[in-house]
Amino acid sequence: MPSPFSPSYDVIVTGSGPGGASVARTLAAAGARVLVLERGSAAPVSGTLGQMASMAAVPGRGAFLHRDASLLVRGLTAGGSSTINFATAASPPAAVFAALGIDLADDERALRAELPLGPLPDDLVGPMARRLMEAAQSLGLGWHKLDKMIRPAQCRTGCWRCVYGCPFGAKWTARDFLDEACRHGAQLVADARVERVLVEGGRAVGVAVLHGGSLHTVRAGTVVLAAGGIGSPRLLHRSGLALAAVPFFSDPVIAVMGSVDGRVGNIQGGGAEVPMAAGMALPEEGISFADLTLPRPMYQAFAAQVGRFDRLAAHARTLSVMVKIGDEKGGGVGPRWVDKKLSRTDRMRLKQGVNVARGILQEAGAAHIFGSWHFAAHPGGTAPIGTSVDANLQTTTPGLYVCDAAVLPAPWGLPPTLTLLCLGRRLGRHLATGGGALGAAVTSAAGAA
Repeated sequence: MPSPFSPSYDVIVTGSGPGGASVARTLAAAGARVLVLERGSAAPVSGTLGQMASMAAVPGRGAFLHRDASLLVRGLTAGGSSTINFATAASPPAAVFAALGIDLADDERALRAELPLGPLPDDLVGPMARRLMEAAQSLGLGWHKLDKMIRPAQCRTGCWRCVYGCPFGAKWTARDFLDEACRHGAQLVADARVERVLVEGGRAVGVAVLHGGSLHTVRAGTVVLAAGGIGSPRLLHRSGLALAAVPFFSDPVIAVMGSVDGRVGNIQGGGAEVPMAAGMALPEEGISFADLTLPRPMYQAFAAQVGRFDRLAAHARTLSVMVKIGDEKGGGVGPRWVDKKLSRTDRMRLKQGVNVARGILQEAGAAHIFGSWHFAAHPGGTAPIGTSVDANLQTTTPGLYVCDAAVLPAPWGLPPTLTLLCLGRRLGRHLATGGGALGAAVTSAAGAA
């Protein structure tokens, strides 16, 4: 089979989640020759449980079971975890980045101006989310609509597919930016596993990638790792550029659930509305909350895991509150394993959050309240700014950058998508306007146009 690769590129981006898609789009629009390598599939999103499971539930690929029986998941697919997330956005924490000499304000303004980003209209806030919001506000809590990355005109009431992958085009994902990058001339190769970064004379010059059963050498003057908080540190290690195991954070979540009498609102059955429509954050405590209506199979799995078999049939009338914390870094992402246990502080934060969630559920009239075992979906901090990369996201190896959740510098506890889009846009602009071969290539492309 002939190689799908050109002899060389200006930039290779390994991964197509929010960070990778954003930098690829920015550079391709500036005229750079960009190759995006994605380990997962680029098949169209079908919105089915089976496809979601193939992206995020295969052990060792998308799902990692820790020794404490908690589950960590990631989306291994074009668009990364944004393809199967809850489409919630939060601004980058300005103070955290200012301390590192980074200002993302211009990038955030530009992205907010073009993305479908804002609170849901009232008709898309489901009856379960509305009931929880009313209960929280009656307790004097600052519960409010959250920013969602959703196109309301294409969204559907009574739909549960955000976490399965939206087949209707309502949910914004990094695939949108990936498509734009390709329209500007970038090349996407899916089902491609990057084995290592090639370094010559102390500088990154390309990658070795396994695709179609063959190992290919692909060269570029700039390499951007965007394989995520698990994939990027592993790739650095395989390239001889990082330790075998690095600590991480993961933003652990507990779903606190309780059932109410009768049908909720006017929708036949629960688990059929946009999750995380509203919520609140307690920044000082490092805890955030949101409604978290779940599809039936996920709800039943959570109930069964903690032995609440008596609640398996109660899905249609169960309210659920997400409790998420910014956890302390610990554990390790290793070459073939990922493991982390909660610290004492983490456990205290989750306990505090669960108590708040119980109060909200009780105010909403729920009974039979129980919490899931903790789980997580935001692995990060494995190549942090200020330690592994500089303020421009470059590693100590010239020409090699990291642009994904690995670079997040501190315990997080926030939806990371918008922050990663900002970092990708900023890095793309930096590379396009900087000196060296890439800047010259972009300038030449602009002149030819």
